Amino acid sequence: MTTFLAGAGAAVLPLLVLGFWLGRRTARVGGRPELGSPVERATFETLHTASLAAPPLRAGLTEEAARKAVRGLRSLLGTDGLCLTDQDTVLTWDGAGEHHRDQLVAQLAQVVRTGRGEAVPLDCGDVHCPLRWAVIAPLTVDGRVLGSLVAGAPRESAVLVRAAGEVARWVSVQLELAEFDRSRTRLIEAEIKALRAQISPHFIFNSLAVIASFVRTDPNRARELLLEFADFTRYSFRRHGDFTTLADELHAIDQYLALVRARFGERLSVTLQIAPEVLPVALPFLCLQPLVENAVKHGLEGRVDRSRIDITARDAGAEAVVVIEDNGTGMNPSRLRAILAGEGSPSGGIGLSNVDDRLRQVYGDDHGLVIETAEGAGMKITVRLPKYQPGVRSD
Repeated sequence: MTTFLAGAGAAVLPLLVLGFWLGRRTARVGGRPELGSPVERATFETLHTASLAAPPLRAGLTEEAARKAVRGLRSLLGTDGLCLTDQDTVLTWDGAGEHHRDQLVAQLAQVVRTGRGEAVPLDCGDVHCPLRWAVIAPLTVDGRVLGSLVAGAPRESAVLVRAAGEVARWVSVQLELAEFDRSRTRLIEAEIKALRAQISPHFIFNSLAVIASFVRTDPNRARELLLEFADFTRYSFRRHGDFTTLADELHAIDQYLALVRARFGERLSVTLQIAPEVLPVALPFLCLQPLVENAVKHGLEGRVDRSRIDITARDAGAEAVVVIEDNGTGMNPSRLRAILAGEGSPSGGIGLSNVDDRLRQVYGDDHGLVIETAEGAGMKITVRLPKYQPGVRSD
């Protein structure tokens, strides 16, 4: 039997930190660091302000996100007035000079068209307005100008031009991460739709046929199976949440297997050994059910004698370990490798590559599927689920 650890890819995200390198270790007083020098205090304040401005921007360049982030950005630059814009409107303004909105909006088209920043004088008849000059720095993602950061000042300043450009680049990184998050969400939604599409149509038709066969001979049994079928399909096609609990996923699997057992009778033997303490663990939605369906396909539907499926879930400290094992026909490792790489026929391994990809996206490359198989030797799939993972929680 061959043990196969699915191949991994890695993504590197840009990281931008605003601040200075601390040349010496800070002293500690009373168990906490003391920021004694002006440079250390300035560095801490810069990083702290940037950390507060970042989370709203991860929602994208919206009016609400701009409103929450603009004050921190103005604090970073130390300007009298600052605003964030999209391609043609001012989203929010903080500080003095808001009456310059129309004048700055007139400059946006040039910045959006060229992708280059502008430094412009501000015409103002208000003697109390501190703004006489503004730097318009573009906010770009993948070469597209989404909007701009505009910093106002009482006079021309080459330092402000450079500083506004650096802050605008930092904001652009946050917006790029926001687009990455949205793309990842769309990808996960598409993969879940693909899994739903792969819930075998013939399984649905066969289940309904089995239920119909019991209607006259055993009405109570038909009613029970119809309820199992309704609950299973309701769970599989639910519209909310990327994550579920191990308890809910296993419950859906039990309903699925009840329908399979009604069709195949004593030809199928199923054992479940589940540690109660792992039931609340969150995991990606429809992550285990496709693996069980794969075991059925390569077990019952690939042989004429009795088939066995064993499902175990145990507590392993910081992780829950789920193992799905069958005594079916197994698979040639090279064919399995092709399936996991997306090069094989979907019928060769229902949802295996989909589940493996989603596990790696959520938990990292160390948590892909571990599959042991060989032709004629069945298949054993091991899934390791961290109990606590940032951003992973059932709704």
